This record gives sequence, C-alpha cells and structure tokens, in this order.
Amino acid sequence: MHRGGHRWRWRGCSRRAVRFLEPVLLLLLHHGPAHGYTLLEQLESFGLGGFDPTVVYRALREMEEQGWVVSSWDREQTQGPPRRVYRLTPLGDEVLRLWVQDLEETRRMVEDFLSAYYRHIKEHPMEGGT
Repeated sequence: MHRGGHRWRWRGCSRRAVRFLEPVLLLLLHHGPAHGYTLLEQLESFGLGGFDPTVVYRALREMEEQGWVVSSWDREQTQGPPRRVYRLTPLGDEVLRLWVQDLEETRRMVEDFLSAYYRHIKEHPMEGGT
C-alpha cells in the first residue's frame, strides 16, 4: 500500500500497541506483584517487547495515578539499590475486566470486518495487482 509516494508500513510500536500496553500490564500484575524490569521482560510474550522502558514506566506511573496499581520500594529482595514493586489494586482488577469486555467486542468487530473483506475480494478481485 502506498501513501504519499512512500511504501506504508508499521514502524516500531504503534499507538494501538501503546494502548494495548495497559491491559497487558494489568494482566501481568494480576498474576502477582512484579518489578518494572520483570514486567518489561514479560511483555515480550505478548509481542510488546519493543517498547522503550520509559514508555512502560510512564504507563505504570499513570496507572498508579489512576489507582489501578500501587507501588512500594523493595529493599530486601534486591542486590543493589531498592527497586519498585507494582501490585494490582481492586480497581485495577475491575479495569482489567472492562478491558477484556472491550477487547472481546473489538475482536467481534475485526472478525466481521475481515469476513466482509474476504467475501468482497473473492467476489471482486483486483485486476493487474496492487
């Protein structure tokens, strides 16, 4: 697909991926308290390993301001300087549940869109390529 003479493609982490960061962090914290570094490593299993750490820590701070997570300093379990440990709050648990509902609705919309697209392409293929 071309836009403005340049080949269009996804670059790095899209806004959509940044928005998906919140529910993934909430889910990871639902498993139990974690350090920010541990969360950064676990993001890879959701295809979100390319985030700049500052984006993740900013998201955690904003989620803390919203009351979705709380943090405290871990001074005992570390070798070196204390590290912040993040925990899910009951409000964060509720927000995670709402995210799941929203993602389920989005999945249905995407499935409907893709079905309509493939049906259309099958009935009206483009001639001469892209």
